[in-house]
Amino acid sequence: MPLIKPIAKPVAARQPKTHSAHGHQWQDNYAWLRAENWQEVISEPSSLAAPISQYLQAENDYFEQATRELKPLQQELVAEMRARIKEKDDSIPLQYKQYLYSERYSDGCEHEVYIRTDLNDDNEEILFDVNIEASKTDYFDLGQFTVSPDNKKMLWTSDTSGAEFYQLKLQTIANGKCEPYIIEGVDSVCWADSSTLFYSRLDKHHRPLQVYKHVVGTDPKNDVLVYTETDTRFSVYVETSMSEEYVFICSGVSDMDEVWFIPVNNLDTPPQLIQTRTPLLEYSVDHQGDRFIIETNAGDATDFKLVETPVTSPSLEHWYDLVPHQKGCLIEDFFVLQDWIVWTEMRNALPQLAFMDKAGNISRVHFFEEAYSFDAYSGFEFKADTISVEYSTPAMPTQTFEYSLKTQQRTLLKQETIPSGHNPDDYIVSRIQVPSHDGAIVPVTLLYHKNTAIDGTAPALLYGYGSYGASCYAEFSRNRLSLVKRGFVYATAHVRGGEENGRTWYFDATKEKKPNSFYDFIAVAEALSDKHYCAADKLVSMGGSAGGLLVAASMNLRPDLFAGVIADVPFVDVLNTILDDTLPGTPAEWAQWGNPIESAEAFEWIKHYCPYNNVAKTDYPALYITAGVSDPRVTYWEPAKWAAQIRYKRTNDNLLLLNTNLLSGHFGKSGRFAELEDSANSYVFALAVTGLA
Repeated sequence: MPLIKPIAKPVAARQPKTHSAHGHQWQDNYAWLRAENWQEVISEPSSLAAPISQYLQAENDYFEQATRELKPLQQELVAEMRARIKEKDDSIPLQYKQYLYSERYSDGCEHEVYIRTDLNDDNEEILFDVNIEASKTDYFDLGQFTVSPDNKKMLWTSDTSGAEFYQLKLQTIANGKCEPYIIEGVDSVCWADSSTLFYSRLDKHHRPLQVYKHVVGTDPKNDVLVYTETDTRFSVYVETSMSEEYVFICSGVSDMDEVWFIPVNNLDTPPQLIQTRTPLLEYSVDHQGDRFIIETNAGDATDFKLVETPVTSPSLEHWYDLVPHQKGCLIEDFFVLQDWIVWTEMRNALPQLAFMDKAGNISRVHFFEEAYSFDAYSGFEFKADTISVEYSTPAMPTQTFEYSLKTQQRTLLKQETIPSGHNPDDYIVSRIQVPSHDGAIVPVTLLYHKNTAIDGTAPALLYGYGSYGASCYAEFSRNRLSLVKRGFVYATAHVRGGEENGRTWYFDATKEKKPNSFYDFIAVAEALSDKHYCAADKLVSMGGSAGGLLVAASMNLRPDLFAGVIADVPFVDVLNTILDDTLPGTPAEWAQWGNPIESAEAFEWIKHYCPYNNVAKTDYPALYITAGVSDPRVTYWEPAKWAAQIRYKRTNDNLLLLNTNLLSGHFGKSGRFAELEDSANSYVFALAVTGLA
């Protein structure tokens, strides 16, 4: 492996701290890496205590030294990736009342510019140049950007630290004048009418639990509190119906929902409840005419169904089926237009598009590739009879179609281009099915160059996620071509924990069944070698966040399977995190993993697979681990502790790299070019550990 091993590896001090729960005690030798003022650190990384910041910096210095000779390759990959981006590019304009709105990227610019024209595509106005705002800080993430219903004002939210504490600003479009105040800690926001908005706000634990009403031009200190969530497991967000007639206040956790509504024509009305929260009852709501349209699992509809209910009596006893439940056909999402209901389904790990007219006639849009992905959206016009569909495959860049719901005709609006050149016919996309340990069949999407020999000699990268019901889609990625063109087989394992095979595919990897994700991933890793898609000693795994848990736990179970492991901001200190209800996301996580505070059984489940607690005295593959000091989702000390534990316990000396971003959070660097450096670092590592650097 052509990596320089620096003389002095960072060594974290071992300072044993004893934890106990349910009659068990265990030592945490690296608990000191968690800053006592961690809530302050997330927003102000400079407040990190010196011993911790010095250790993280030592790890970063080690990373730089270890990869010094690979810098030319890393820069080559960044240049390749950038050359695939069309630097000057406009999005498809979307109509909102008397204007067309779009986004524009210009040569050399990291961020987009929001523009609008009249309906003849004339009289262009620049509304908001994100590049100007982003130039003021080291990190900038635009959360929401929305224009008021009268098209005269706009709002945007922004995060300048990576901590996901968003600021809300308001501006009058005609004169460019901003309101002389900022609303801090906004999680979600929506216009109700052209002078009133609703927003959810984060509390001191980084949880969105309250909703306020704000009148533009008034002091935010006088904003009216309209809703407070008292159950810290739940998160609250606000949205306006496509019809613009209702504001919805949505409170939910992964297996339970409750939605309230306020009519826009009477914003002083207290929120009205649609259906009281009930354990395991999930639902989401939109509006059409005199009815609400609801996606729900009510009545044992495991894979969800669509129902209607009168606005005047919206509770569960008045829900009537529109699209009945079909086992094995998951309704993933839906949206409502004046005369149409549009939804996406997941069948056999592939998405489908369906829609219904007001008479109840259902139509489906068919796609024929072996593996593909699409995104359907409606724009802003409630009265529209067309939708936009962005369609791609792992080999084919995105095509954007206008699809007529009336005539079922497709019109190509835009074909994504790769400036440096790309021929989809040079690549093979295929699906294989792999039996897991218990007979469950795991779909796997493969992408490789047509000249790559499938004879057991190729390197491979195996990607997975497998949590929260988040499916992995077979979509196009410019960046991964840098590996595939160099002979890699890129494999995506659609393991349990996602919803590729329906809602039960998700349930089969929650709580006590969580290890199914790991066994699925291991089965796919073995199959790639057995079926000669890759060499047994040239397989690299990659996952981020909860996907980092997947690759870490799989590595603990079978470290011999992998030449390297890439773990991006990995959720690896599961036991300590889920036992700590002061952390931002912990109460909401109990529905996924179980509550080890109250349940000894849940404690045992987590203890037996938690990567940090199960590091063994054994040989480990090479590791590339990332973290972000401002990360509120997977706090920086999780990957830092895990790296230190492995370095101390392992019985070999493979390279272990911890690269902590000291200026950002969960999602790495901001900007379409800056973020390429993160991808290039991961890919250089994969090339190095498989002998291709």
